[in-house]
Amino acid sequence: MDHRTVRQFVAKFEENFGTREGLRCSRAPGRVNLIGEHTDYNGGFVMPMAIDREVRLFFRTADDGPVRVWSESYAEWDEFDLDGIERNESATGGWANYVRGVAAMLIDEGYALSPVEGIICGDVPIGAGLSSSAALEVATAGAFCAAAGIEPDPKELALLCQRAENRFVGVNCGIMDQFVSIHARREHALLLDCRSLEHELLPLDTSAFRIVVCNTMVHHELGSSAYNERRARCEEAARLLNERVGGVQQLRDVTPEILAQDGDALDGETLKRARHVVSENERTVQAAEALKAGEYARFGRLMDESHESLRDDYEVSCEELDLMVALARSQPGILGARMVGGGFGGCTVNLVERDHANRLSEAVSAAYRAETGIAPETYQFVAVAGAGVEKC
Repeated sequence: MDHRTVRQFVAKFEENFGTREGLRCSRAPGRVNLIGEHTDYNGGFVMPMAIDREVRLFFRTADDGPVRVWSESYAEWDEFDLDGIERNESATGGWANYVRGVAAMLIDEGYALSPVEGIICGDVPIGAGLSSSAALEVATAGAFCAAAGIEPDPKELALLCQRAENRFVGVNCGIMDQFVSIHARREHALLLDCRSLEHELLPLDTSAFRIVVCNTMVHHELGSSAYNERRARCEEAARLLNERVGGVQQLRDVTPEILAQDGDALDGETLKRARHVVSENERTVQAAEALKAGEYARFGRLMDESHESLRDDYEVSCEELDLMVALARSQPGILGARMVGGGFGGCTVNLVERDHANRLSEAVSAAYRAETGIAPETYQFVAVAGAGVEKC
């Protein structure tokens, strides 16, 4: 968010609340996952990076009274007391429940909160799979913590924001989005072990490369039921392999060698689902090694393999995603392209040489629109630092 836009929201805050005294800004970035798809709920590895799109909450500690916040994206107010926080069933898109849920979870953890008044704004595209919801949660948590003068451990704060989404909002998300929004570093990706929450920062040379995300602008209804079915298949595969070899709590514990030797314990479809997860964990660890060695062509090949596995073994791609990937791979300067997210629509993520990024975005957009009649959106990102609170 540029300085001009920040000044506009500072002025808007003063217009709505009558003062800018004590005004601060809590910011939290969105994210894109470079590799490691459908591994999180199997206890595996993911590799997100924070993107240069963020949610900001301009706030100050209120003297008394309720929490009162305005959402610029939805042009709505929300107001609630910190005693006995309940869901807001009327807020457009449910945005207010992310704010309320974070406050409720902080109070459940025993923190004494102070009411805040503020304005929420941001430029993370909503509904594009770039984690605008986690950015809102983390920005909200930063504001409440700063207002109350508390400093939870960053890892615990990420878990708290996840609980807000799981328990209060009612979305069964994993930990990746909140974790990277807090822990990210400029010009780095983050390798996260979703079981232990151990993480490693990995260099990402954004002077030479760009991350281009292409939004197909479609999402097929089959996504939700297919996600549940695949998750159940993964759990069944882990159970059956544990009966055969022992020591398997999740597919994270299965090596390619175990799957090659004992995969006959699984039916054909379950074996395919397990094969994706096991191979994707291997690819993600190898991708981390590639980044540390500066081997970006190798990293791109692993992204390509990830898409093929998601398409053929996990079967969560679709015609539009496959088309978008194929169009990107036909362009000069492309190193790797794959679908990203749950599947059945949404976005692709592409690793592109910096000097070719603009041309790729334009060419893929034009060709996709000509083929499908749908006007896509494309975004170029660099890796930025995680959340923070600053004075205005």
